[in-house]
Amino acid sequence: MNIHELNTFLALADLLHFGQASRACNLSPSALTRSIQRLEEEVGHPLFTRDNRSVALTPAGIRFQAYARQARQEWQEFQESLAAEPAVSGPLSLYASITAVYSLLPGLLEAYRAVCPDVQLELRTGAAEQAVEQILTGEIDLAVAALPDRRAPQLEFLPLTQIPLVFIAPKQGLHSEPPLKRGKLDLSLAPLVLPRSGLSRQRLDQWLKKKGITPDITSEVSGNEALIAMVRLGCGIGIVPQLVLEKSPFCDDVQILKNAPILDPYEVGLCATKRGLARPAVRAFWDLAAGE
Repeated sequence: MNIHELNTFLALADLLHFGQASRACNLSPSALTRSIQRLEEEVGHPLFTRDNRSVALTPAGIRFQAYARQARQEWQEFQESLAAEPAVSGPLSLYASITAVYSLLPGLLEAYRAVCPDVQLELRTGAAEQAVEQILTGEIDLAVAALPDRRAPQLEFLPLTQIPLVFIAPKQGLHSEPPLKRGKLDLSLAPLVLPRSGLSRQRLDQWLKKKGITPDITSEVSGNEALIAMVRLGCGIGIVPQLVLEKSPFCDDVQILKNAPILDPYEVGLCATKRGLARPAVRAFWDLAAGE
């Protein structure tokens, strides 16, 4: 096998679609199929299950995906180490939520493109709570994420800003007047819309446990944007980072509850692994952010 075949495999493993992967690799579908078949012959096991409707990684394929990512990263590091004066080039993958892309990254991305024009920058967006996991698995080089309460030893973190967590309710209709107890929001009676996972859910769960409150959870969602939309519809009271609310198209349809519990704010910054920072393209972005 060679690095081109590994890249072809990784493209198909990410997209799980032969047509899309063949276009991404600039190959015909038949050439892509032959490349995967050669890999499967060398590995000695099927790497994908496929039928007319779907493509999925086999257990062997999942293990091979981790190997291929590591091999590709080591190959990139080897190539970069051969240059007498290493140029800042090669690929750089960056993961961030839509809110971070709109609010925290524009100036930094423009500055990076100006000083590192040869870097092939790949920007991926998704739920913020998935960022750290993708860094640790090697799927991406850098991520904008909240600092976890428990940080993995291989994770490096560069603070960029602090973001308060706020409780929100709809401005009108159902639950627009949340229950109060002694002038403060009573979370033992308030219906809650909560994220399924992530730092804000962890901190609220800790607060509720400390107070001995069993919450009335009406809905659990993935992503802060979906949570704001559900609150707007009158499904209950929610908790979100204030910056996400400010950038939401529904920000004028919900209200921040001033009489709510105060939870620790997010510490938001860049995440990378120590190994990833050894690559010039990653280190250049990191150092640029540190100097902003």
